[in-house]
Amino acid sequence: MAVVVVVSGVGVAAAEPYPPFPPDQNQLPQLPTEPELYDLLPIPTPAEDPWYDTPSDIGSYGPGQIIRSRNVQTRVLGIPFPVDTKQLLYRTNDVRDNPIATATSVITPGIPWQGSPRPVVSFQEAIDSTNTSCNPSYTLQTGTMKEAALVVGWLAQGFAINIPDFNGQFNTFNTQDEGKMVLDSLRAMKNDATLGLTNSGIALYGYSGGGSGSIRAAEQRATYAPDVNLLGTAFGGTPADLRAQARYAVLQQPGLTGISNFTMWLGFASLSREFPDVFDAEELLTPEGRTILRDMESRCVYTIALSGMYRPISDYFQPGKTLETAPGVVDVLEAQSLGKHIPDTPLFWFHGMWDELIPPAVVLPTVNDYWNRGADLRFVTIPLPEHVVNAVAGWPPAVAWISAVLRGLPPGPRIKADFQLPASWNLPGS
Repeated sequence: MAVVVVVSGVGVAAAEPYPPFPPDQNQLPQLPTEPELYDLLPIPTPAEDPWYDTPSDIGSYGPGQIIRSRNVQTRVLGIPFPVDTKQLLYRTNDVRDNPIATATSVITPGIPWQGSPRPVVSFQEAIDSTNTSCNPSYTLQTGTMKEAALVVGWLAQGFAINIPDFNGQFNTFNTQDEGKMVLDSLRAMKNDATLGLTNSGIALYGYSGGGSGSIRAAEQRATYAPDVNLLGTAFGGTPADLRAQARYAVLQQPGLTGISNFTMWLGFASLSREFPDVFDAEELLTPEGRTILRDMESRCVYTIALSGMYRPISDYFQPGKTLETAPGVVDVLEAQSLGKHIPDTPLFWFHGMWDELIPPAVVLPTVNDYWNRGADLRFVTIPLPEHVVNAVAGWPPAVAWISAVLRGLPPGPRIKADFQLPASWNLPGS
């Protein structure tokens, strides 16, 4: 507690102070950032660790080619976990196909596997952050990876786990290059012969932001990485149409749905890194809005959520400015939305009918498009409220389905069990 108090004081003193907020907005004070806490740990952050450095000749490496590797200690909730974890720094491509480097962590349990190559679950965590110290290659070492406990069930079955930093060194968010980074992480895993996973069958899993990386990889596999032996993808809680998501999250929403406001601050902060001429804070935001945005530019998802919920970014637009009318914004959001390719491998997609962060209106048109274009799809509605609750409810069937397809069982028939509710029921975003 003493450490947190000290860091909190340092963080607030060092950062540009928040403007006063209207009484109908989130009144939380400026919070310390997670990277400030990580700086106190004995494990160097990616910004301080030369292992993550991009070589000057990165363009000479092929996609998925390993730059360097190392073995690290994995921790779950801060406790060392008895598995073998090898980290690979590899070449991949950004949203404009420029070569970049990012990392993946391949975890192999001590349980023997016989009769076939050991199956692999590529687990895409919902990173949803703006600082590299929030990436799983680092948080696995510190024991603060927020979804680490979820991989234990698959490890207990003897499966290997691949956990990529699929937001890259610049921590972008919901862009098409997430799929490339996931696929190239699997190429890197296959390229390391010492792992024994070169011919393994692979399944993808992710929820929310992790679902974004997973389904983008599934969409792009046939055209970008047909050498990846993908057997299926299970995902949920993922924004499909980013234009619809922006229209929803940019405005003040009632009750629990007001939490969704943080997703637009996160989206603006991350997209401005890839598209600075379009997501231009100087052009679109007031001085107060730019102050908040600068504070959001080096945080992990928890404090971004706490800082941005119930604080609609539309209240901080310059007079007369909106995302809809700002040149290029809608085009970028459309280009980065799902549905550009139909996956050629089986899918298990789940979504809550009352998801306050990602409402049904953001998801269902893409579900219907997948279905009508012949995707091998199982879409399941979870009749529960709240984004995290749906993550927990969707986890057991996703584990069961992935475990089955990795063991060679059929993925089951196509299903589209979408939302069927009376018109008088008000869903978020409707």
